[in-house]
Amino acid sequence: MDKWDIRFMEMAKLVSGWSSCYKHNRQVGAVIVRDKRILTTGYNGAPSGISSCKERAECIREKMGIASGTRQEMCYAVHAEQNAIVQAAKLGLSLEGATLYCTHQPCSICTRLIINSGISRVVYDEGYPDDFSLKLFAEAGVKLVKFSELE
Repeated sequence: MDKWDIRFMEMAKLVSGWSSCYKHNRQVGAVIVRDKRILTTGYNGAPSGISSCKERAECIREKMGIASGTRQEMCYAVHAEQNAIVQAAKLGLSLEGATLYCTHQPCSICTRLIINSGISRVVYDEGYPDDFSLKLFAEAGVKLVKFSELE
């Protein structure tokens, strides 16, 4: 395992602590890197001007009984990967050929954005119950690597 992979995953874990997700096990962080330089970071949280789950003191998904890995649209939060990609767009940064380090496997919605943004490699730490995202990554030729399986 490359020392840079370790450092960038540590950074993703640090960024996850900024999450405004009400559920501590779903605080997600992402770091987008190219040529050993951090381009952007992202964490899951409510869009600007929208009250977060922490501020509301409840998780709408828990309240509605929505299972993990389903109905991602029913959440106040923007996913960490989405926020990192949006940040790059706001800054005018190309993500072509970059690597995204994420604390969790991306969902299929984030996967489609990752593919279209030009990110070529994704390193994730924890799994996520979305097998369709795995199929999309494979078909698009984006390298998806579980952090614990890095050589």
